[in-house]
Amino acid sequence: MTETRADVAVVGSGIVGLATALRLLERKPDLKVVLLEKEATVASHQTGHNSGVLHAGLYYQPGSLKARLCREGKADLEAYCEAHGVPVERTDKLVIALDESELGRFEALKQRALANDVPGLEEVGPERIRELEPHAAGIKAHWSPGTGIVDYLAVSRAFAHEIVERRAEIETRREVTSIERRGDEMVIGTSRGELVARRVIAGAGLQADRVAAMTGDAGPDTPRIVPFRGDYYTLKPEAEHLVRGLIYPVPDPDFPFLGVHLTRRIDGSVLAGPN
Repeated sequence: MTETRADVAVVGSGIVGLATALRLLERKPDLKVVLLEKEATVASHQTGHNSGVLHAGLYYQPGSLKARLCREGKADLEAYCEAHGVPVERTDKLVIALDESELGRFEALKQRALANDVPGLEEVGPERIRELEPHAAGIKAHWSPGTGIVDYLAVSRAFAHEIVERRAEIETRREVTSIERRGDEMVIGTSRGELVARRVIAGAGLQADRVAAMTGDAGPDTPRIVPFRGDYYTLKPEAEHLVRGLIYPVPDPDFPFLGVHLTRRIDGSVLAGPN
């Protein structure tokens, strides 16, 4: 068991941990940064298991941090992907109202999207819906031509490659087991010895509450991660032509998510879900 040292230790190499480490290195190239990842590869949890949508910002509360970061993050990510050869596709997105019972929520969504300055948003009727998605139907739809798709695993690998090029370290198969403050330093116990760092940043995703608890700052009122699992189906290859882009329902406030939707991916496959 050995002890290593770093200026900054980042726990977790999903897209949040990787992006954080990369931004630190861009701002302070001389920092010694070490990423600690318990799995064998980067981005092997939630980052590598999502629908790959680059949302344009239709859904979020106007003026909220989510709304602002969605717009800014989408623009930054598209620029990064273009500079590093990661494919991004602009894929039309339709949010379709099936009947008049959904029109109140449909209009509320429109007002949010307009307040969030979603580019190119257009309200379309049944004929235009059929033009855009010949196998979809509804009485109205919001068409968002600026919504895109990307492979977030490919993005994460590009981040990781650049991080290593900047002489930082990504230690896979090195699980964090404890975090302790000793004077002005943090001592991180891992499955491969201790790492001593001046600062620790946790980007641990679904393990975030467990990593936070290691610091000793966990009580009965400490926030906990409560995961929701959703299953997706993949359309058979002979059915992929039925979906050109992204087809979403009008969100139902009785449920915490965007509803079951159809998503074309960068590789041409189509997901249906989540349940």
